Amino acid sequence: MCADSTPSTYTLTLLRHGESWGNANGYHQGQHDFPLTERGRQQAQALADRWAAEGRTFDQVIASPLLRARQTAEILAAALHRPVEFDADWMERHNGLLQGLSHTEAAEKLPRPAFIPLFQPIAQTGESQWELYLRAGRAVNSVLRRPAGRYLIVSHGGTLNMALYVILGIAPQANFQGPHFRLHNTAFAVLVYHPAENTWFLESFNERSHWQES
Repeated sequence: MCADSTPSTYTLTLLRHGESWGNANGYHQGQHDFPLTERGRQQAQALADRWAAEGRTFDQVIASPLLRARQTAEILAAALHRPVEFDADWMERHNGLLQGLSHTEAAEKLPRPAFIPLFQPIAQTGESQWELYLRAGRAVNSVLRRPAGRYLIVSHGGTLNMALYVILGIAPQANFQGPHFRLHNTAFAVLVYHPAENTWFLESFNERSHWQES
């Protein structure tokens, strides 16, 4: 009798999108829909080429529907021959009235308060840190309700930070205090979850050997 080949663990690859127009030109992005720059497309293609050469596979590619994440995911999915599923829970934080403003404009119109409570909306109409944490938790939970397997998640720095808080059991704090997980453009983290033991392993973080900064 053949052994059951069904995977019993989850492997989540959390990937930040490639460089966007907003990144390159100093804008607050949030859910404002900036596209990738040409450099961002090159970053995504370099990663796609690396993974194709390595023979890396995923059971499903899940992405934020925002353009910078969508375009990154589509480049990768084409090389890996996988479809892309879009999930709004993986979108970046809604950062209220800051969205689409340059950093210079924001400093003039919406200077950062000296202290931001955990439950206070960002820039008057955005998501609080607590709301983003809850949304990231819902996003992670939705992946873990699927069959065990290998999942590529293409998302954004703020949301991926809160997803890591959820996975690693870190409570969000007021005023953006607590650890910060820096993911460069098209850098990724790999985490493995063993549901039978409820155990997570952080296998790698901020992996970006496919793209050497000049």
